[in-house]
Amino acid sequence: MKIKRHFTQLLAFLMLVFLGCKNKLSKKEERFEVKKQPNIVMIYTDDLGYGDISAYGATAIQTPAIDSLAKDGIAFHNAYATAATCTPSRYSLLTGMYAWRKKGNSIASGDQPLLFDTSKPTLATVLQSAGYKTGVVGKWHLGLGGKGGPDWNGIIKPGPLEIGFDYSFLIPATGDRVPCVFVENHNIVNLDPSDPIKVNYKEKIGNWPTGSENPELLKVKPSQGHANTIVNGISRIGFMEGGKAALWDDETIALELVKRSIGFINANKEKPFFLFLSTHDIHVPRVPNKMFQGKSSMGPRGDVILQLDWTVKQIVSELKSQNLLDNTLIIFSSDNGPVLDDGYHDQARELVGDHKPAGNLRGGKYSALDGGSKIPFIVRWPDGKNKGMTSNALFSQVDLFKSLGKLAGADTSKYKDMDSQDQLDILTGEDTTGRESLIQESFAGPLSYVRGNWKYIEPLEGPKLVPWGPIIETGFEITPQLYNLGEDPGEQNNVALDYPEKVEELRAALMDARKGLSYTMFKPKVE
Repeated sequence: MKIKRHFTQLLAFLMLVFLGCKNKLSKKEERFEVKKQPNIVMIYTDDLGYGDISAYGATAIQTPAIDSLAKDGIAFHNAYATAATCTPSRYSLLTGMYAWRKKGNSIASGDQPLLFDTSKPTLATVLQSAGYKTGVVGKWHLGLGGKGGPDWNGIIKPGPLEIGFDYSFLIPATGDRVPCVFVENHNIVNLDPSDPIKVNYKEKIGNWPTGSENPELLKVKPSQGHANTIVNGISRIGFMEGGKAALWDDETIALELVKRSIGFINANKEKPFFLFLSTHDIHVPRVPNKMFQGKSSMGPRGDVILQLDWTVKQIVSELKSQNLLDNTLIIFSSDNGPVLDDGYHDQARELVGDHKPAGNLRGGKYSALDGGSKIPFIVRWPDGKNKGMTSNALFSQVDLFKSLGKLAGADTSKYKDMDSQDQLDILTGEDTTGRESLIQESFAGPLSYVRGNWKYIEPLEGPKLVPWGPIIETGFEITPQLYNLGEDPGEQNNVALDYPEKVEELRAALMDARKGLSYTMFKPKVE
């Protein structure tokens, strides 16, 4: 009996050990499964240039939080947005299609209908199909509402929720366009029904003062354009009236976007999530919070770069405090190149000093030259993959659609006729060569074709400088341009006459790309 009792106790002990090991194994497997689907946080900045942060060589300003991402991740030095302006860049990133393939995808107005076909997939729908909770916070500028545009006083749809996002908190267009209100999901935040909003982009409405009529009321004066309705002492593009309780405070926009981003993270931390934080910084009007006013040597533009760095710090700190940092992929980038004077007298040009917003690149925002769309691009992997690496692999933001879809475990094979390519190996640092080629879009054409070290800009008769005053080269010439970016990254020497065969080769390749994949062919199934 004694032996039997001891045997029974031993058996019970072994069962407990087995169950404990199984439980531990289950937890390990569970952690592995979570890590197979890391959270994805994309911090997408506005008008931040290739040389605007210290991780990419800036010395007049320091961005320690962004630098930490580069130290802990991979800094890409040959990555491109698809366009030199924000609307097409954002459209391409979310759809996996070059924006120029569809008419009407230039810079959106503040009351434009939604640019997306809601029957077609987006990066958000792909991640959603893989089990992710998806949220977008910040600047949108991709249209809202149906054919007639948004119903500002009613339900504002279709919008982000109709193209795959579970949550949205938006600046509807840009900070310099009316209406100056936040839209959460389908409604304006804090809108008083007894004070409805009216918006018009063609003519003045109501009796609110404008910058052109009442310049004495301005605290930030326009340099060109931006002379319509005054909100918070700043005149904007477009006219509005009403919605006083819903108006944002320009000085607290960054704080509000951080607050909403943290709220989304906390609400969805139990499952994999995708947060697309689209900052207002460093777009005009540059109105930093009091925490940052006068903290740089470059006026408001420098101050909002510091504010942007603070934003990054807050998001990373929150992920760390919630024990999510070790299971979150962080991507940091910009929608296009830099601009100093983009419509307001904020001394950006006068105080820039030796700082070079585009680094060693020629051109800037709007331009066909590399300064228009070559951008900082940093990827921080949760497992420290290739920590501290600098990559020169050729990469386009249009590839995030398929690359992140694959990372999430979604079936991207059904999306055949797309510009997006699966370039996950570039993002992990395993592929150091990258894409064979990519296409860039300037503000008014022409297109540029990059293959390896060669860049071809198709001819266009147009102004040498962006015509409304930013003092940025357009890169437009009436004859073809060819640059060897490996030897001449600043695009100083047009060698088209020296290499006519290469010009013809790249011209033909661009023509094939332009006609070989039309938007109407893009009809993948959405299950």
